[in-house]
Amino acid sequence: MSGTAADRAHAPADPTRAPADNAHASVDDPVRAPRIALISATPTAMAPAVAGLAEEFPAAEPWSLLDDRLLADAPQDGPLPPALVDRMRRLIGHALAGGADGVLLTCSLYGSVTETVDTPVPLLAPDTAAFERALALSSGTGRVLVLASFETAMRDSVARFSAASAASAASAASEASAASAASVAAASAGVGSAVAAPAAVGSAASGSGAEVVGVVAPDAFDAAREGNLPALRDALRDACLPHLTGADVVLLAQYSLAPAAASLSTALGVPVVSGPQAAAAALRSALTGSPL
Repeated sequence: MSGTAADRAHAPADPTRAPADNAHASVDDPVRAPRIALISATPTAMAPAVAGLAEEFPAAEPWSLLDDRLLADAPQDGPLPPALVDRMRRLIGHALAGGADGVLLTCSLYGSVTETVDTPVPLLAPDTAAFERALALSSGTGRVLVLASFETAMRDSVARFSAASAASAASAASEASAASAASVAAASAGVGSAVAAPAAVGSAASGSGAEVVGVVAPDAFDAAREGNLPALRDALRDACLPHLTGADVVLLAQYSLAPAAASLSTALGVPVVSGPQAAAAALRSALTGSPL
């Protein structure tokens, strides 16, 4: 898995995350499934997270943990207060104490907490894997619509995806520069064209990254909460259509929107990336070594 170092770091001693007596055996144990703790801040994210595992990592055993005040208690703007960060950290500790082989946070607003917690098992922010998939589908320099059902989620996801895109583009530019320097050095040494620098692609060479467009579909919030899939798809489609020209991919900013991913992709004619599926595939790769 190619997520951030924080996603796969290892834990220092911490009484809130001490292994439980009933902690699971090795993931290689053929008699039981890897247990994946899904920590949610809203009930509407739980079923999509479980469905993502069923689709991309069917061998896994989902374990849903819910604090349905985490979203309501979060500020509309600004960073998470320390008390909420500590609450999420305690939930992660509870998951580890219960023998989780992997932990996935399903609320994008709490994704940054993964950067403050070291764990002995894979710990994923909700959309790290989805960001990587969207960047791959857009070649890192295309137009990506970041779609949410409310403004706060959209702004948060746009900011984090833009940062991921810029970092990816800067890395690509650095690699291209290093390869070019190696080619020049080889030519100077008489190697000629034996070492060729790869061509830079689009704005990745200049470090500019993807064009990110935030889109809000307010009618999708109630449709997701009510489980009305046709209404959810239509609300998301209608919000995207004015921005669709030139778009390479749509990135869903919330797990609650994931049930409409396939039908929305059909309606828009572009790939739609959802967090649950991408994260489940990343967990499968991390725990089993299978390719993404």
